[in-house]
This record gives sequence, C-alpha cells and structure tokens, in this order.
Amino acid sequence: MSTHTYPACCEKDNGSALGTNATLSSPISADGTPVIGEVYTVPARCGRAVRLKKGQVIRIINTPGSQVCDTWLFNSADLSEFSSMEHTRAFIDKIIPQPGDALVTNQRRVIGTLLTDTSPGVHDTLIAACDLYRYSNMGITEYHDSCADNMRLALNAIGLRAREVPQPLNLWMNTPVNPDYTISWLPTVSKAGDYVEIRAELECIVVMSACPQDIVPINGCNPQDVHFSVSE
Repeated sequence: MSTHTYPACCEKDNGSALGTNATLSSPISADGTPVIGEVYTVPARCGRAVRLKKGQVIRIINTPGSQVCDTWLFNSADLSEFSSMEHTRAFIDKIIPQPGDALVTNQRRVIGTLLTDTSPGVHDTLIAACDLYRYSNMGITEYHDSCADNMRLALNAIGLRAREVPQPLNLWMNTPVNPDYTISWLPTVSKAGDYVEIRAELECIVVMSACPQDIVPINGCNPQDVHFSVSE
C-alpha cells in the first residue's frame, strides 16, 4: 500500500498535479493548436496536449519502438466528457481496439476512430495511468514523474484542467492477461517507427504521455521520446 503522504489537493477532485516537470512550461502552442504536418516531440517522461478539429487525424509515432504512450481524448467543449476505455470495450466488444474501431466517451459517443496501426496491435485498455501512489507502492519515496501528472500538466500548459484522470489508451503497452487471470508486465512488441492514426470525430484535446515507468520493463526500463503530427 502507499506509504508516502503527498500534498493534499486544494480541489475536491483528482485534477491537480502532485509535482511538476518540463511538461508545464513547453506546450506546442498557447492553446494546443498544432501546425498541420509538423512533427512534434513528446519528451521522455513528459506529456503534451494537442487540439484537434473534427476530421483531423493525429499520427502518434513510437519512435524507438520500445516506448508506451498513455493517450486520452477530451471533448474540447466539456472536459468532463472523455474517451473511456470501459465504455469503448463494451462498444466494440474487444479489449484492444483495432483499425476501424471507435473510441467512445463516458457518454457513449464516438470521439475518435482508430484508422491505422502499423504495429502488431498489442496495446492496453485495462491499466490505470501510473501515478505517485503507484510509485510509492513500488518503494519510491521521492517525487517520480507519472502519466497521471503528465496529463494534468499537459492540460494546464494550454490553460485547461480536467477534474479526473480517466483510464488511458496505453498505446504499445504489453500487459497480457494470463490463463490464471494474472497480468504480466512485458516489453513492447512494436518496432521503431510504428505508429497509430486516430481521426477526431468530435473537436477534442488529445493528451499523450511518454510513460516514465522505469521499474517494471514495459518501456525496457528506459523511457524515451515519442512523436506525433496532425493532418487534415
């Protein structure tokens, strides 16, 4: 169980970061609007947020091949509506989306469509974003970058705030459920340069975190950069 006490959030929700990193000071633009076709970096251990219009497509690139990217889609008009993995699993009757599948929100509306996946298609929709309490449970006693804080900070960097940290789509995360119902924490099976493409079906904010997990081997214990671009 978590043994470290972190600063209490001043809000009655789960929306405030419990630490900080370079995510907060380096948005892609003031409001997250991208330059179409420009390739952006999500630095290792950090997050980025990008604003998509309906119909635009984001390509998220696993540049090293070994990196997990926690990914969220929020309705731009109302951040309390977001891509929900539990609702998506019921909508598509699968635990991992494949090309052609919808990503739906907690209001059961389609917010994105997975168009392309050049990897073997091994992703995760079951595991919560890593957070400070997770690292505390693993014996870390000081601040550790986390996907939960990266999401919060990436939104803060473009002037936004969500009241919770939803379950992310963990791109390239290899956490199979075994026959005895245990979960394994394995390295990715993707290769350098593999990418997914997601089309926005609502105006949305896509948030990505280059997962900072360096204890279990999902990133080969060596977090690295990922990249993304937006097309019309």
